Amino acid sequence: MRARTWLAASAVLLTAGCAREVPPVAAPAAAPRAVEVSAASSGGACRLLDFAVIAKHTGGRFDVAAAMDKGDTHTCVVRAEQAVLPELTLTVTDTSIDTSTFTLDVLPRGAKKVTKLGKIAYRHTLPKTAKVGPTAEVGWLASEGRLATLRWTSPRGTATAEADKVAGKLVTLAKVIDTRQL
Repeated sequence: MRARTWLAASAVLLTAGCAREVPPVAAPAAAPRAVEVSAASSGGACRLLDFAVIAKHTGGRFDVAAAMDKGDTHTCVVRAEQAVLPELTLTVTDTSIDTSTFTLDVLPRGAKKVTKLGKIAYRHTLPKTAKVGPTAEVGWLASEGRLATLRWTSPRGTATAEADKVAGKLVTLAKVIDTRQL
C-alpha cells in the first residue's frame, strides 16, 4: 500500500510541476529567401529570353522582366532589380514586309549590316540623350515574317565605344533568339 501511495504522490507532484505556464520563446524570424524567377515567366516576348543566356552573351546581369503584348507586337524589358539602367528591350512584331522594304523603311541610316541573322539584319548605336547614355540596337527580319529588335539602353556616362561593343554582343544574343516560339 505504501508503494501505491508513494507512486500516486509522485504522479501528483510531477503533473503539478507541468501545470506551470512557461512563457513562449521568441525565435528569430527567418530571413526571406530570394526566389529566382525566369524571364520567361513574365510572358510576352520574355518567353524568348533567359537571364543566364543574356548574361552569357552580353555580360549583363538582369533579374527583373516585364512583358506587354499589343496587337501583333510582343515586348519584353529586362533590368537589374537594383538599377534602372542598363535595360534590355526585345520587341517582336508580325509583319509582311520583305527585305527590300526592310532596307528602305527599317534600316537606320549609318547602321552596319549583320550577316547570318534572319533574312536581313543591322546593328546600330544611337547617341546619348540628356537622360540616358548611348543605345545599342540590333534589328532583323526573321525568316517566319517577324520583325525583331534588341535594344540596350546604357546609363548616363557610358562611352559610345562601350555601346558599340554591346551592339556586337547583342548580335550574338539575337542569333540564339527563336522568334518562332511566340
